[in-house]
Formats: sequence, C-alpha cells, structure tokens
Amino acid sequence: MKIIFDKAANHLKQNLPFVIYKNPNEANVVGLFQKNDTLFLVNDFTEKGFVFASFDGNQTVLIPKNQSEIVKVAWDKNKLDIPEKVAALANELDKNNFKNLVAKGIQAIENHEFKKVVLSRKETVELVNFDLVSAFEKLTQLYPSAFVYCFFHPKVGIWLGATPEQLLRVKNNSFETIALAGTQKEEVSKEVIWKIKEKEEQQFVTDYIVAKLQKVASELSVSKPYSIKAGSIWHIKTDISGIFNSESSMQEIVHLLHPTPAVCGFPKEKSKFFILENENYKRTFYTGYLGELNSSFAEDNANTNLFVNLRCMEICDSHVHLYMGCGITKDSIPQKEWEESINKSATMRKIL
Repeated sequence: MKIIFDKAANHLKQNLPFVIYKNPNEANVVGLFQKNDTLFLVNDFTEKGFVFASFDGNQTVLIPKNQSEIVKVAWDKNKLDIPEKVAALANELDKNNFKNLVAKGIQAIENHEFKKVVLSRKETVELVNFDLVSAFEKLTQLYPSAFVYCFFHPKVGIWLGATPEQLLRVKNNSFETIALAGTQKEEVSKEVIWKIKEKEEQQFVTDYIVAKLQKVASELSVSKPYSIKAGSIWHIKTDISGIFNSESSMQEIVHLLHPTPAVCGFPKEKSKFFILENENYKRTFYTGYLGELNSSFAEDNANTNLFVNLRCMEICDSHVHLYMGCGITKDSIPQKEWEESINKSATMRKIL
C-alpha cells in the first residue's frame, strides 16, 4: 500500500484534496487525488466522484472523478501494535454538560415534542507523534467490516473514520440500506441481550426508513433485526432493500434518508431542530455522509455507495476532535448515556 500512502503524504504537503478509503470487507484500498485545490460541490447528485456531506445538509463537497487521479491497491493486513484498552477521559464539566443535555432531551420526549433524539458531544485530545497513515492502517485492521477513510481538503480539513453504518447502496435501480441502532459494549463470554429501550430505538429507525422508501420504491424487503459487532461495540441491525421507481432521482432518495433517526431522531425535523438549538457545538461533517457517488472505484461495481460519518475524528494541528453520540428515548438514563459515549470515545482513541 506504500504507493497510495506516499501519494497521500505528497498531496497533503502540496495542500491538494484527496481521499483514501476501504469499503467493508473488500480487498482493495482506493484513492482519489484531486489535481487542483478547487472546492467542488454537489448540485443535483448527477455528479461523479467521492462525496463528503455535512450533517445539516448545507455543504456537500465533491472530489470529482474527472478532476482526479484514481489509484487502487491491494490491502495489506499488517499486524500493528494497537492497545486492547485505553483509559477513559472523564472530564467532570463535560460529563455534567452531557448529562444535562440528555435530561433535557428526555424531558422534551416526555413533553411529546418527538419520540427519539440523538445527542452528541465533542472530545478534544492532544496529539503526540501522530501519523495519519499509521492511524488509517490501524483503523483498517481494527474494523475490516467498516467503511474506513481518510479525507483531506484544504478548505475543509482532515477527517478520519471507520463507520459501520451504510446510508445507501445503489446499483442500476436496485438499492440496499440498513437500520442500525442500540449500543452495547462487548463483554467476554456474555450473550448479547437487548433491553426494551434499545429494541424500541432500533424500531424507530427501521419504521422511519421503510416509511420514507415506500414513497420512492417497490418490492421493499425488510429483514428481522439481528446483532452485529463493530470493533468492541454491538449494535442491532436490520437490512432493507428494494427497487427504485423509474421517476425517482438520487437527490430525492438521499434527502429522504439523511439524516436518519440513527443520527438525528424521530420525527426528523423536530429532533434536528432540538439538536441544532441545544448541542452547543457544530457537528459539521460528523453524522453527515460520504462515499462513492455515481462511480465504481472498488471491485463490486456499485453505482453509489454512501455511508453515515460515524466513529470519526477531525485532525487539527496539535489536537484531534472526537465525536460520539447516543440515541435518547423516554427510557434513557443520563448516566448510562454518558458511559456509552465514553465507550465510543475509547474505541476511537485506540488508534491515536
């Protein structure tokens, strides 16, 4: 993989946009290396390239296929030194602020403003001898079944992540998506048992996605929920697939799905308004989406392959911002949600 990493390092030195990524369970790492530093944006979703979109939908950045050199290399699964566990970063002020935010969300649910809201926080970690290439390699080793990426644009910044959540996969007029919710830390020799709160949270996501897709699709198929592990975290997952109606556009479909209840809440507009009003920081590209748009750079020949930007970090000069969120329902407990956010933070800090 040296050729693709050297190219990424060279682009970074020249301040030129690029993305390197590995699709879930695939054998290749793909790179798109833009030949200029122009900030291209998606206008109508007929564009071809790699898309990187914000949570609020106000910025949908594109690395265009026709403005980039494309490099594809075999993934080398090297054995890297990654700690099994890292110490929790417990800041009392952050803890109290997040618990108060969760309590406010629960109160809004009890007031019937919405049924679910996903609330998040940002954690800042100082960097010492950080190497971007090494971090990307560690992510691919830790999360072979996730979408792992490193994205850079001089007018956006450096983002790195390993997300387990598919937003949309399209080939011709066939599509696949998932409903993913619920979080449980892996325990040795312990059966995964889901409480009513997690099951209800996941059902909200499934029902929302199915209701939206029924407007634009036929032959809709929905699997039964099942448990799936991403790193050391378990989730509940439902597979959804079908055929799009001939009059449906990619733009319409993406806007129907994003943001899903898994990263926003239900109903969408009311929970999104609550998030923007109360989180007290800007998510920017956290819980946005990213991936291949109308192009097939990997070996599976999907036309569009988009993922939700979870388990991600924003790399700055001497520090990194980690992002983690929790699905809040009427049965949520602020202390438990704080602990869940700490577990998610520790999962990402293994690579720093």
